[in-house]
Amino acid sequence: MDTTKTRNGARPAPGAVLFDAYGTLFDVYSVGLLTEQLFPGFGERIALLWRERQIEYTRLVSMSGGNGQHYQPFWQLTRAALQFACEKLGLELTQQAEDRLMNQYRHLSAFPENLEVLQELKQRGIRAGILSNGDPDMLAVAVKSAGFAELLDPVLSVHATRRYKTDPATYSLGTEAFGKPANEILFVSSNCWDAIGATWFGYTTLWVNRAGQPLERLGTEPTRIGSSLRDVLGFFPAA
Repeated sequence: MDTTKTRNGARPAPGAVLFDAYGTLFDVYSVGLLTEQLFPGFGERIALLWRERQIEYTRLVSMSGGNGQHYQPFWQLTRAALQFACEKLGLELTQQAEDRLMNQYRHLSAFPENLEVLQELKQRGIRAGILSNGDPDMLAVAVKSAGFAELLDPVLSVHATRRYKTDPATYSLGTEAFGKPANEILFVSSNCWDAIGATWFGYTTLWVNRAGQPLERLGTEPTRIGSSLRDVLGFFPAA
């Protein structure tokens, strides 16, 4: 699906790209292998509930009024979400198991096509960065662990605004960093809600729908919908 046409004609070609990190570059469900080892028969359920509650907590602390007064760092919310998931499922989470799972979250697996795509963007002269809910320290470890450190700049965290996506103040970090209007930056996310929030902000957007999920029913569509990170390259033709 391609909705690049607007009421005023075609969108300008993007000159840079911003990636969401968790779920887009890094597979948040890759923790399922360890959760299954620690809690046989519950691995997938823990991973799903952990992610669901993690995102729910980011929304709660951002939507509860004030100028970030209820903000908690993503690392802290991720730990709280893990604790909730295990309690919800009636599982005893020891300190050792909690520490192992949190350490695993620092080193999430990257999707297999990502390195090739990032290298190709660099070869084509396209600046690529990250705009993520993750804390700066979390992102630094994940990016280094995946071998992306020389391929992504800037690496932007919501920690600077104390407001999680989809808050406009957070999306504005990308336009400020690149010095470009939103419609000249491609924002890429595998989270449909994030792609829609970025579309509302004004970015050119790609929803990487790896799992074949239905579009959110909010009256807005991303600029394009793809199935892997390779679809990013379609926005930046080779010379």
